[in-house]
Amino acid sequence: LIAIPYSYVAPDSYVDTNIKGTLNMCQAARDMGLRQLLVTSTSEVYGTALEVPITEKHPRQPQSPYSATKIGADAIAMSFYNAFELPVTIVRPFNTYGPCQSARAIIPTIITQIASGVREIKVGDLTPTRDFNYVEDTARGFLAIARAEIDKVAGQEINIATGREVTMEHTLHTIARLMGADVDWVVDPQRLRPSKSEVRRLLGSAEKLRALTGWEPRFTLEQGLQKTIEWFTDPNNLKRYKSNIYNQ
Repeated sequence: LIAIPYSYVAPDSYVDTNIKGTLNMCQAARDMGLRQLLVTSTSEVYGTALEVPITEKHPRQPQSPYSATKIGADAIAMSFYNAFELPVTIVRPFNTYGPCQSARAIIPTIITQIASGVREIKVGDLTPTRDFNYVEDTARGFLAIARAEIDKVAGQEINIATGREVTMEHTLHTIARLMGADVDWVVDPQRLRPSKSEVRRLLGSAEKLRALTGWEPRFTLEQGLQKTIEWFTDPNNLKRYKSNIYNQ
């Protein structure tokens, strides 16, 4: 379960899905003798950056029920590596975006509102920074890890990050500019996280991934946003989204 806001409403479902679900996957992988298991983590486990760029050694900070369950899921997976020698790797993408993304994420929310003709765009806090990965770069990171020598990646936690940070405000202005839209931003209180739960800054280091696989991001933020906008503004795709509804 991916949505941070809904984890405030139904944290028990996040424990059931994210922690127990990961346990089930690890048990199945062990029973089947799989060659490798990649467990998808999230940069949210780090919480607000205490130091940047954020490496895999950064402390974990459970600032939301969602991030707490992802920390738990990572720990379960790593315990299977230590206790049973399950060849597991924790893959930790920073903020992935792109075509087909859930409407619970901020970039699709903005694009679909603008594409639907809305000129007062509802937003949350625009001051936090994020390290945005275009989805193709994230996928290439997973593939690079899967193709690496198993002895080098098993039992490792590996970030996928661009090493570039932007504010939410800059991201939204960029989207509006690329879409040629003149819009106003309106802060919607229901889109704000509790103050201690908001992750103020994310800026990741991909040095480990780069050293292990040679991976580099291929897309700038503008290039990735342009491809994302093109997909969402296709009428056949846009009709799948309800831009007037806030999805927790």
